[in-house]
Amino acid sequence: MRKTVTGLRAWLIQRVSAVYMLLFIAFFLIRFVVDPPRSYLAWSGWMTGSGIGIATCVFFAALLAHMWVGVRDVIMDYVKPAALRVSALTLLGGGLIAAGLRVAQIFWTARS
Repeated sequence: MRKTVTGLRAWLIQRVSAVYMLLFIAFFLIRFVVDPPRSYLAWSGWMTGSGIGIATCVFFAALLAHMWVGVRDVIMDYVKPAALRVSALTLLGGGLIAAGLRVAQIFWTARS
């Protein structure tokens, strides 16, 4: 017998992504208070480092997942006609995919 958990997965994604984003932003703020980059080259070199690059990509993935769960829940709660709801969710998904591809493109071109 399989037990269905409808909202737990969305709740967990929302909370885990929020905690990661909070820690990432706190790290960035502390880093720039303690040792701010003095030039664009210093900033670029720091951002293209493998550790911070991966952490930043994970940040944007968490941001997009957080946005999907939050806006999806609002649409599902307040948009009642099924056709309009499906359209809104499709537009949301397409917009988030486009934003994710743009972030990936930015990181890809920054590395080359």
